[in-house]
Amino acid sequence: MTILVGDKIPDVKLIKATLDGPQAIQSADYFAGRRIALFSVPGAFTPTCSVKHLPSYVEKADELKAKGVDEIACTAVNDPFVLSAWNKSSGSDAITMLADGNGEFAEALGLTMDASGFGMGKRGQRYSLLVNDGVVEQVNVEAPGDFKVSSADHMLQQL
Repeated sequence: MTILVGDKIPDVKLIKATLDGPQAIQSADYFAGRRIALFSVPGAFTPTCSVKHLPSYVEKADELKAKGVDEIACTAVNDPFVLSAWNKSSGSDAITMLADGNGEFAEALGLTMDASGFGMGKRGQRYSLLVNDGVVEQVNVEAPGDFKVSSADHMLQQL
């Protein structure tokens, strides 16, 4: 079942990419007590993710924070080293990378996709969530191949 507005974020282990290396965190703890704009990409270094999705949040980070977002996070079914390298090459310190290497978070949210046709296996869908103290306020899931409702611009309109 796909996560809905009003649902609590499921509690699974994620790996936060930090300057000191990978740090295991529980999603329930990470999302507690803060308002977080989370976006998910099918994969780091992939075309739409690198050219549009991540850059939209980098460019709009200050505007999102001015509208009450405490942190901006990106998740993908990638390892923390890949997400860290991607953020260094294309992102900014304003974006926290949360690795979902085994796809457990995407699965718990009900937001997986099968990218086997592209040689990528099971991945997370392209989406964004606005989460306030662990409770989902907005859910924006893209149709396959689209990039509209998960963008930073769309989230700004929702705030």
